[in-house]
Amino acid sequence: MAVNATMPTTVVSAPGTGTATSNNTASEKTTGIADNFQTFLTLLTTQLQHQNPMDPLDTNQFTQQLVQFAGIEQQLKSNEQLKSLVEIEKSAQATNALIYVGNTVSVDGSKAAFDKSATWNFQSEKETSATITITNSAGQTAYSGNFALKKGGSSFVWDGKGNDGVQWPPGNYTLTATGKDSSGNTVAISTEVQGIVDSVDLTASPPLVSIGGQSYTTDKIKRVMRSTTSS
Repeated sequence: MAVNATMPTTVVSAPGTGTATSNNTASEKTTGIADNFQTFLTLLTTQLQHQNPMDPLDTNQFTQQLVQFAGIEQQLKSNEQLKSLVEIEKSAQATNALIYVGNTVSVDGSKAAFDKSATWNFQSEKETSATITITNSAGQTAYSGNFALKKGGSSFVWDGKGNDGVQWPPGNYTLTATGKDSSGNTVAISTEVQGIVDSVDLTASPPLVSIGGQSYTTDKIKRVMRSTTSS
């Protein structure tokens, strides 16, 4: 196990919003009054037939009704466009999520899946002496130790061995980190889980990426790492 002052991998910015192409499947078009003049004439003549001859509608009233008809038509067309935009956005979210499959990413959280090794990242606002504790899903302490963390980012890689040297089995483990500065004041330490995105659930809205059996939305991804390889 080791605490590194710097990230053990090369950090690259997360992919930007991808460009999704609509499948151009148009929704059923609503026939508007402006597209069907006969419909409007039918409404108009029906109204004329049933109005009071002693108190007929004047031109202004007819004009106001026409404006109302046009307003309703525009609202219906706007609803159709909004549906299309929603579908395009869903397609874009799915495309963006698929980009992460197979990549090593870091997400907000403290629970990681351990199998041979587990990696957590820290972000500390200042240099601190931190107490790191790892517990299993039953709340049992698997490992505990004190480490000096530098300001900024650092990583902790756990090999699964407890303080007594006994190897713990694969499973989900939670890491907590508490820090104190030289004056004994509490230092905030945020934790991130690092792992490989092994799958994406596109049936969820928004899509969920899976990291070691844990599901996260893409907005939880803070970094995408690419391992450095020697040529």
